[in-house]
Amino acid sequence: MTVEHLDIGHPEAFHGLPVFTLPSSSKTPQASPLPAPDSVAWRLEYPDDSDFPGLWKRFLGSVDTSRVRALLIGPWWDDEYSPLHPVLELLVSDAGLFPQLRGLFLADVTGEECEVSWLPMCDITPVFEAFPLLEELVVRGCGDEAAEGEALRLRPVTHRALKSLRFESGGLPGHVVRALGASDLPALERLELWLGTQWYGGDATVEDLRPVLSGNAFPRLRHLGVQNSEIQDEIAVAVASAPVVAQLDSLALSMGTLGDTGARALLEGQPLTHLTWLDLHHHYLGEALVDRVRALCAAAGVRVDLAGPDYWDPEDEERYVVVSE
Repeated sequence: MTVEHLDIGHPEAFHGLPVFTLPSSSKTPQASPLPAPDSVAWRLEYPDDSDFPGLWKRFLGSVDTSRVRALLIGPWWDDEYSPLHPVLELLVSDAGLFPQLRGLFLADVTGEECEVSWLPMCDITPVFEAFPLLEELVVRGCGDEAAEGEALRLRPVTHRALKSLRFESGGLPGHVVRALGASDLPALERLELWLGTQWYGGDATVEDLRPVLSGNAFPRLRHLGVQNSEIQDEIAVAVASAPVVAQLDSLALSMGTLGDTGARALLEGQPLTHLTWLDLHHHYLGEALVDRVRALCAAAGVRVDLAGPDYWDPEDEERYVVVSE
């Protein structure tokens, strides 16, 4: 699926469940009963008539959280953006009330509500520690444009259950990528890293990615996305000889500045014909390279997305990533 900046919105489903936003308490009388706790992914957002701690208290009082399987944290601030840390403190302190929680989305916020690189984040390490049975985690934002101390941070972690991890960022810090590479996540099957640009704190390098690309860090990994990067050609060159590729079913190098240099490396590197899906959408390839990639994939039965960027003049050398600010 092609993803462009304006399409990054609220998911209709998460962790295999339809998303249901807890109604504001001002909506009285309630139009209909709340759904069964385990039948939906619960989304919480700051309502007009309460602060987030009040919303959290009402959620705990109206829903049997012992049956909640998935949770999305939407906008949590009032008039001014506030750090995620107090919200995470509530979540972590009440972790025992969510024994069935398997999916967590931190900062389900659209660009209209707050640009991704302005989202005030924090150290998310406590989430891994508080929810040892968590299977899916999505983190949106990095906080590079927020006040000091409100940026995304991660320490190396050990987590035996996590299967899917995605960082959606306009500038993913290199120290987060390095911490991830030093983590012990033996069950991880899907990993997506939106690296972004240096302008918004995305200073991760190919060297930072080496542990992930080695194949040793996550032995069960089947899908890898290293996307939305202004160094997409460098990444493609590294991926072309990366041991991890042999164990993958699908690979995404999309949303960034991939050009002919990266495409040639992929074509001349190790075989990609074992993949079922190759995502290169939002690229800057010339027609000849597009035809070569498409022909290779067609011959091997590999599904490929080669949709180009929405706005680009081939005579213009400037390239852009899908998600930046």
